[in-house]
Amino acid sequence: MNTLKNKVIIVTGASSGIGEALAFEAASRGAKIILAARNEQKLQVLSTELKAKGAAVHYLKTDVSVEVDCKNLVAETLKTFGRIDVLINNAGVSMRALFNETDLSVIKKLMDTNFWGTVYCTKYALPHLIEQHGSVSAVSSVAGLKGLPGRTGYSASKFAILGFMEALRIENLHTGLHVLMAFPGFTASNIRNTALAADGSQQGESPRDEAKMMTARDVANYLLNAIEKRKRSLVLTRQGKLTVFLNKIAPSLVDKLVFNHMAKEPDSPFSSMK
Repeated sequence: MNTLKNKVIIVTGASSGIGEALAFEAASRGAKIILAARNEQKLQVLSTELKAKGAAVHYLKTDVSVEVDCKNLVAETLKTFGRIDVLINNAGVSMRALFNETDLSVIKKLMDTNFWGTVYCTKYALPHLIEQHGSVSAVSSVAGLKGLPGRTGYSASKFAILGFMEALRIENLHTGLHVLMAFPGFTASNIRNTALAADGSQQGESPRDEAKMMTARDVANYLLNAIEKRKRSLVLTRQGKLTVFLNKIAPSLVDKLVFNHMAKEPDSPFSSMK
């Protein structure tokens, strides 16, 4: 197992949820952390908390959907810590609406943030990661392995990330680069609160019982363990693992199960279609 002590880790989407949990967990393992997100105020608060615990941390306001922001993030990391050992592409946005009712700008925003954000950050960090025989990870979702109704843009972006990361792994079979895809199931975080509705407005509240989900801290722990062990894939939650397994042997059955499960959400956009 490779320790993360003194390793330089970039975490995108670090201001809340899984990203924030990754920052705390990485700090507890002695890593040096670069925090990146759009909310500078939250980054500042998080940075102060981590520094109070003795962590080496730096933050930079970053919108991963903007290429130059990602380029600057890498440059700032090198300026601050001199190298990059781990890049965790965690920034993301979700949606909840039927495709035939969704403005196409919503799909584009999800692709710009989830897919292109991963591509931009990875592109500029890659030479430095290869130099360190480091790791690049993408926080995907079970929705990146099984399409979820009402989340067409989200699933599309996560499937696109999977193809990108798998191709990247094969291209770097002999460079020493480690590539990890992480597929959490439903996780207690604010991603559903900030999910986009059909018109691009924020949903504002979660349609699911967050208390029954895996915590962001647990996801962060599993993910950093997978990086240390240089695993290629990580599927989390029993429900997520069961969905992936059943989809391999009975995809039509899983289609029905997924539809029925998602239709039970409060105010589900397609509950009337049952």
